[in-house]
Amino acid sequence: MKEIEKIIQAYQEVDWSKEKAALGTVVKVEGSAYRRIGARMFVRSNGIWVGGISGGCLEGDALRQAQKAIQKNESSIVVYDTTEDDPHQIGVGLGCNGRIEVLFTPIDGNDATNQIEFLKTITDKRDSNILLQVLAINKGDLSLRENFYTKDKFDVLAAAMEVPVEKLKDEVNIAYRRRKSKVFMINNAAGHTYEILAELIRPKIKLVCVGDNYDVNAMLEVATVLGWEIHVVGKMRKLNKAIHHFSHKIFAYEEASKLTIDEYTAVILMSHDYNTDLKILKEFIHKELPYLGLLGPKKRMEKMQKELGIDLQKLTHIHGPVGIDIGAESPEEIALSMASEIIAVFRNRAGGFLKDRKESIYDRI
Repeated sequence: MKEIEKIIQAYQEVDWSKEKAALGTVVKVEGSAYRRIGARMFVRSNGIWVGGISGGCLEGDALRQAQKAIQKNESSIVVYDTTEDDPHQIGVGLGCNGRIEVLFTPIDGNDATNQIEFLKTITDKRDSNILLQVLAINKGDLSLRENFYTKDKFDVLAAAMEVPVEKLKDEVNIAYRRRKSKVFMINNAAGHTYEILAELIRPKIKLVCVGDNYDVNAMLEVATVLGWEIHVVGKMRKLNKAIHHFSHKIFAYEEASKLTIDEYTAVILMSHDYNTDLKILKEFIHKELPYLGLLGPKKRMEKMQKELGIDLQKLTHIHGPVGIDIGAESPEEIALSMASEIIAVFRNRAGGFLKDRKESIYDRI
């Protein structure tokens, strides 16, 4: 979401009376690649660009391809294949060893329905969205590739492809259940084949820090870099200017019950006061919360278990002690450890060393 926000900001800075622009989007990945489906790169006709589709090895050519899309005023898909041992192939020198397809689409700043205008409408939403985008058509109108289709437009896309809208909805439901993007094929009665990307766009992670000591600052700094939505619960008189600067909203301890929780919310209890953390724990323990972290040693959590009469270790959303074991010592390292665990939980990963992972680093789309 942070990259989308940067692209929107760059889009809003364009003087459309003097400039044009295009959007490059990674729509398919095979093998190893630095970025995944949904990575975006916004390119202005003056050569300024924001975002990225790789680790740097493809952006130079992508800039040229985006300029072509601007000049021709038509979309195109460009394939970057670094799986072959060809020293002249873009990206091979960096050892990417993957194949990615990038859709380059001209952006009309005067068109209120263009892709970036649509992205603007979802940045502050607290639920995930599925965007359908046509990638390939063996016969038919190629202009279908230039649009996003959301649930309120599925019937429009289905009619254009001459397929039952239920077929689209079935594929979308699979993406929602798996919580990840997918590419699927769909055929109509005339034998025409469409390849479609169902891209899952998650909202920002909503981080709730319960505490008002100096280590909260370090956690907020890390969360800000990650583009998370930050909420803090603490004593108002102890919350410093930095906390006010980084936070989306601030609550007193007595107001904790006013916090809204959703499936992308993480709460960390880090007040360093046992009674305060226990009180807040009682407030959140039975809510549908994907992540609830307890800062402090395990014996502290075991004491809470006895008082609550609940085996906290059997509750999968409870994480105590909070964080991934990286040997963290300073507040900044501890914050990095906690943020890493939160990401791992939301991406359904164990949080170990990548060198020990038997499967591919990335999930198959």
